[in-house]
Amino acid sequence: MTQSLTLLGLESSCDDTAAAVVRQEPGKRAQVLSSIVFGQTELHSAFGGVVPEIAARAHAEKLDLCVVDALQAAGVTLQDLDAIAVTAGPGLIGGVMSGVMCAKGIAAATGLPLVGVNHLAGHALTPRLTDDVAYPYLMLLVSGGHCQYLIARGPEDFTRLGGTIDDAPGEAFDKTARLLGLPQPGGPSVQKEAETGDPKRFRFPRPLIQRQDCNLSFSGLKTALMRMRDQIVDEKSGLTRQDRADLCAGFQAAVADVLASKTRRALAIYLAENPTTPTLAVAGGVAANTAIRAALETVCDELNTQFTAPPLALCTDNAAMIAFAGLERFRAGARDGMDLTARPRWPLDQTSPAMLGSGRKGAKA
Repeated sequence: MTQSLTLLGLESSCDDTAAAVVRQEPGKRAQVLSSIVFGQTELHSAFGGVVPEIAARAHAEKLDLCVVDALQAAGVTLQDLDAIAVTAGPGLIGGVMSGVMCAKGIAAATGLPLVGVNHLAGHALTPRLTDDVAYPYLMLLVSGGHCQYLIARGPEDFTRLGGTIDDAPGEAFDKTARLLGLPQPGGPSVQKEAETGDPKRFRFPRPLIQRQDCNLSFSGLKTALMRMRDQIVDEKSGLTRQDRADLCAGFQAAVADVLASKTRRALAIYLAENPTTPTLAVAGGVAANTAIRAALETVCDELNTQFTAPPLALCTDNAAMIAFAGLERFRAGARDGMDLTARPRWPLDQTSPAMLGSGRKGAKA
């Protein structure tokens, strides 16, 4: 790299409206000059989950304000930018369209280049933004909507080793919280409740743990918790606070055990390539769970592999990761035109068979 690059990033794939400015000087690590996120938790709280139509409208109302705040916080103007990066998928299509149209408008008005970014690539490249991790590294992307193991070899070169065949772990945490009457988002609520619980009181299944591959399943685990809850309610005519804490602790322990087991298998495949600096990077909202993180760190210690996870603010959806992923693509020569399309589905690994099936709109994952 011979010149400084400054990119504005936009993210609107789910329920967070975000804008950020990232700059990279020659020979230096990229810097996040600003990162603004407008959450929508209150808008969706009454519905027990994200309502796509409400999310899309909120993005349309907030994106321009978010951009202004990001530019002001970074101390730059549109004239100081080299390109605009935007999440072009996968995600809730109304939200993705809002971001893409906003980015196109800015690009058309300023003449700045436009770079479409895969939202999953944003997460997968975050360890390079925060810790300058060298390629190739093993990436565990574990969030509310996604869960997969990827070997990252370049900004657009990913090999999927496995992933969830049904619910993502974050989705399972959200459903567990709803089953137990805990507030959303479910991940932090279940973790907090589990702190006072006994993880050994209820023995939940460890789905697919005996299979010698890197695929995961969490739907049955959530169903097992629902049945255990119903059994306790039938016996006691309700749940005590300790019952709920023990259920959360048992569920969390099961997820951690499954991820640790499958991570061990994914690392074996990755380490067979003899990487110079073996590294497991974890990103996505579920990476903030302390029990899961501790289990993964233990596996890395056993296999002499470095462990890294971005700060919480960069684990959940944000635009800094999109700006950086766009910067990596832009530096490699990638440019998109005004025909850039919003995509509800967009697998990172374009060569591996679809895990969750395909439809008219393409492979889901």
